[in-house]
Amino acid sequence: MDSVEKGAATSVSNPRGRPSRGRPPKLQRNSRGGQGRGVEKPPHMAALILARGGSKGIPLKNIKHLAGVPLIGWVLRAALDSGVFQSIWVSTDHDEIENVAKQFGAQVHRRSSEASKDSSTSLDAIIEFLNYHNEVDIVGNIQATSPCLHPTDLQKVAEMIREEGYDSVFSVVRRHQFRWGEIQKGVREMTEPLNLNPAKRPRRQDWDGELYENGSFYFAKRHLIEMGYLQVCVLVLQKIFVRLISERACSKQTLSSLKLDCKMEVNVPDKLAVVDEWRKEMGLCWKEVAYLGNEVSDEECLKKVGLSGVPADACAAAQKAVGYICKSSGGRGALREFAEHIFLLMEKVINSCQK
Repeated sequence: MDSVEKGAATSVSNPRGRPSRGRPPKLQRNSRGGQGRGVEKPPHMAALILARGGSKGIPLKNIKHLAGVPLIGWVLRAALDSGVFQSIWVSTDHDEIENVAKQFGAQVHRRSSEASKDSSTSLDAIIEFLNYHNEVDIVGNIQATSPCLHPTDLQKVAEMIREEGYDSVFSVVRRHQFRWGEIQKGVREMTEPLNLNPAKRPRRQDWDGELYENGSFYFAKRHLIEMGYLQVCVLVLQKIFVRLISERACSKQTLSSLKLDCKMEVNVPDKLAVVDEWRKEMGLCWKEVAYLGNEVSDEECLKKVGLSGVPADACAAAQKAVGYICKSSGGRGALREFAEHIFLLMEKVINSCQK
């Protein structure tokens, strides 16, 4: 994973044995032990299964029985058997799903209607959960639709984050498939190769294949999610230049510790001059620049750029200078929200160009 600090992908492969029929197993709390005086408290890792009641394809699919067990029961048992979580939760808006989750011993977070809409994302539900649970340091979004998840996969994730220094881990599968794309949208007869040279088709054993997300689980440290650092990395991957600028004398080493792949300047008295210099270096006009700021010193930049935004708690001068005001405050999801706003606008432009 090209994540903010260290990222990793671990594939899910080994299927679990079938849970015993009859009453579902109870979730047992693992004793932390050894937390005497002078012993550092381990980070709180929570498993979070998102299971809203409004699934469209198969109504209440998350509690449909598979081999005699509710679908959600398979991943709850995997999380239990792994022994690596301080807490295991199901986020739902449905009474029946809540009852099944409790039968398996999970705690239940009642999701708000705002985070349960058809348009709501998994990230919306995760952030809502974190807002209610300050004790959680690491959250693992485990998909209810992954019944083959094995406890050892989750144990490996915990080891990577707690002992090997990774900040985010997600599951992938390796595929050996040749991909072709349409040269003209909607015209299937006109295609071009995307990941091979047709004149030199490799044998399977001569090609490592490609990694694809399989959607089984996504783990991340709390600060990556709340601060929006993951979205910054996605912007970089989309070939969007990202720069950080501050008028304060904060340490560059502190910012560098975030491992954000972008240029930064601190202790800047004239932000407009620095941004203008960056713009010229990259050959951009002002309309091609997006800027997120929250202070009086950001006002001139916000007025100049083509896309401007501020956190919900930005100063009045900054709010008057922008076209987009985030619902989230600074340090509480504003960066994530602004990045998603950029993605949405990019998608609209691409769709309009394809029509």
